[in-house]
Amino acid sequence: MPIMMKKHTFAQFDVELETLQKRVVMLGEVVCEQVTRAMEGLASNDLELIEDVIKTDKAINREEVAVDEQCVQMIARHAPAANDLRLIMSVKQMVTDLERVGDEAKKIAKAARHIIEAESKFVPKVELNYVANMAVAMLRSALDAFVRQDATASADILRQDKEVDAIFKGIMRQLATFMMEDPRLITRALDILFIAKSIERIGDHATNIAEQIVYMVKGRDVRHESIEVVEAKVRED
Repeated sequence: MPIMMKKHTFAQFDVELETLQKRVVMLGEVVCEQVTRAMEGLASNDLELIEDVIKTDKAINREEVAVDEQCVQMIARHAPAANDLRLIMSVKQMVTDLERVGDEAKKIAKAARHIIEAESKFVPKVELNYVANMAVAMLRSALDAFVRQDATASADILRQDKEVDAIFKGIMRQLATFMMEDPRLITRALDILFIAKSIERIGDHATNIAEQIVYMVKGRDVRHESIEVVEAKVRED
């Protein structure tokens, strides 16, 4: 009887672990879609789409709380061993980052709403879609690495974050030039700056998730480490 109970407990834990992983991936897909839809709403002046992005953020917040609670309950019920415990603790941090990506999508949508509602011709022409697509691609790569438990993808994501940061700095310089040349652009330029900053932060959250995957798979804490150090720790047995 005790042996059968132990098997049942392990089987139940495996089911819960699989469910937890699926919820993380689904939440990740939702927040990626949120960012994409916010940018689409900005590009097409679609206020209905913008408002839907803003409303959906509440559902993302609820799911973060639910997943976090599931993690706590799994630890309390099953007292998981080292590898599984690292996975659960990594998930807790990952869902926090995913929720914050949802927050950034909402900020993009709100800034886009200001731009659309102003109906102003004084809007600086700045390319944002390229860097937004890059940040979303980073996040999708991190989610894929999570599913495959592949720590080797982390260094590539960290490199892409450096590129996102460089593009953001370039956008700031562009906007500063626009505002100096024509003060009428200042209000909308600030809206665009807020959008660019949110995109840059989405890249940061993708990086955080990538670092959590290294911890989950390798048991190595690589936060605040250089790309070279991350690569070295990923290669360690």
